[in-house]
Amino acid sequence: MFSYDIQALARRVVEAGAARGLTVACAESCTGGLVAAAITAVPGSSAVLDRGFVTYSNAAKTGMLGVSPEVIESRGAVSEAVARAMAEGVLRNSGADVSVAVTGVAGPGGGSEEKPVGLVHFAAAGPLGVVHVEHRFGDIGREAVRLESVRTALGLLLDRIGA
Repeated sequence: MFSYDIQALARRVVEAGAARGLTVACAESCTGGLVAAAITAVPGSSAVLDRGFVTYSNAAKTGMLGVSPEVIESRGAVSEAVARAMAEGVLRNSGADVSVAVTGVAGPGGGSEEKPVGLVHFAAAGPLGVVHVEHRFGDIGREAVRLESVRTALGLLLDRIGA
């Protein structure tokens, strides 16, 4: 289902999380659950993955994760502030030690000059703190943007796990 490199990253997340006794959770918008799906494709992932939130709508971001409607209104759903709030909301609303959040414009439509197709904001939170990463993948196609986002999110989980 996933390419070899995504499978390898997911396997590393599971192995590193298990070795350190840490659990992870995801908040996904434009990836629609693909990060959690990549992790659960790994045998033994139940020891590491606590849960995943698919928060595609603004109402879901607010209702499930506690992202402030004012932040969404002022910064937009695709922003550093919302990605950080999503990552922090995952930790508040789960039993996980480490979280990752993804929000972006996968395309083909929905982009603007300020927030073009391919813009994705990521945040990860855990014992090592919170980090934010912004990628502008470009208009490379919806599937490609989503898969590149999965790669980035898994890498951020590894970073926050300390692997």
